[in-house]
Amino acid sequence: MSRPNASELLSAIRIAPSILSADFARLGAQVSEVIAAGARVIHVDVMDGHFVPPITMGPIVVSALADEVHAAGALLDVHLMIERPERQVAEFAKAGADSITVHAEATPHLNYALGAIKEAGANAAAAVNPGTPASVLGEVGDLLDMALCMSVNPGWGGQPFLSSSLDKLARLRALLPASAAIEVDGGVDVRTAGACARHGANVLVAGSAIFGQADPAAAYAAIAQAAGAV
Repeated sequence: MSRPNASELLSAIRIAPSILSADFARLGAQVSEVIAAGARVIHVDVMDGHFVPPITMGPIVVSALADEVHAAGALLDVHLMIERPERQVAEFAKAGADSITVHAEATPHLNYALGAIKEAGANAAAAVNPGTPASVLGEVGDLLDMALCMSVNPGWGGQPFLSSSLDKLARLRALLPASAAIEVDGGVDVRTAGACARHGANVLVAGSAIFGQADPAAAYAAIAQAAGAV
């Protein structure tokens, strides 16, 4: 099955529902609901119990969703909150990840890790935590298809948005090539989505604000409208 063009999809304003907050007993059905509502980026949070305390999911979940997501013309955006992510990127790409994000804080070899993602055939992205300067990503800007600004401390869903992230989003947008997407993750909902988009973010990850609601499709649509997303 052919995959969607990740760079093309990530060039517009998109809301990326995070399955971390989904009902895993109904995971496929809930992903289908938000795709039917217009979602074209499905965000997968991978945690290893070391870089962040929780343990979540791995390539098996990505593989289980890949055919359904790709058939709908959507992509899988895999966010690796794991130590030494360069050791795992090939398996996630093989499983169906279209975009893979590694943390600048999680590897001493960020340049190598991003190169490994590209060699595996996926779009390469790097994330910075709230306490990490945006300028770190300037050193690898030529390798980035996307930069992720964490607007909460990574590891748990449902945290409040850190307002200082807005200025950081603007700094990332000014720092990186125009071709690089800017993603924001943490505390994104109908109240914060518009400000994130105005400050330079065009891929907005929302977890509990979508899947934690009684009607995930309607919640997705409301956040998309607030952000001016396609």
